[in-house]
Amino acid sequence: MSSKDKSSSSAVWSGIGKKLITGITGIGLALFVLVHLLGNLTLFAGSKTFNEYSHFLTSHGEFIYPAEIILLLFFLFHIIMGISVYLKKRKARPQNYEMYKSAGKPSKQTISSRTMILTGIILFIFLIIHLIQFKYGPTYMTNIDGQQVRNLHANVISVFANPWWVLFYVVVMVLLGYHLRHGFWSMLQSLGAMKPSLTPVIYMIGIIFAVLIAAGFIILPIWIYFTGGVV
Repeated sequence: MSSKDKSSSSAVWSGIGKKLITGITGIGLALFVLVHLLGNLTLFAGSKTFNEYSHFLTSHGEFIYPAEIILLLFFLFHIIMGISVYLKKRKARPQNYEMYKSAGKPSKQTISSRTMILTGIILFIFLIIHLIQFKYGPTYMTNIDGQQVRNLHANVISVFANPWWVLFYVVVMVLLGYHLRHGFWSMLQSLGAMKPSLTPVIYMIGIIFAVLIAAGFIILPIWIYFTGGVV
């Protein structure tokens, strides 16, 4: 490979390539968050329905384990590429502006876009805590149709009986909303899948998506705290 080809390849990887990977992994993670929320909403249907749903997932390891590995890779690549892009921007502009204002069109620079790296890191830390609490947390058992299954519903209720955990989850879900607000628009832009004429529409859809996802996750711990998860 000639030095010119190497330079071209390096330029693609350092710029377009990283944004492309960030966009693809962002779409995958956004879909995961949506599916995860839909699954969690079965909490409103009662302990039996939620435990049946969680047992269905855990009893199909031949599908779940590969999906978890892919999801983990998506998380890692998304974080690595996101940090890399952030550091490149910092290097290009080492001094911060004294005052930030929304840049509006076409950059859509807002507090959401300026805090993407911070909210991303917090969300990653939250993910670890979330897995420890629920996936690897206390194992309660219950009987459903004559079969012993894990009572994940009891685990959820015990966690959100603590007001501090409720507050923690609410705050983090607000940050998730901020992350998704800019991320939804940014990932489509990175993939070149957005015509300039559609930018306002896509941006508004991103805001609506972020608000609905955040609200859905926020209402669950609050509802459980005040009702005990009783339907």
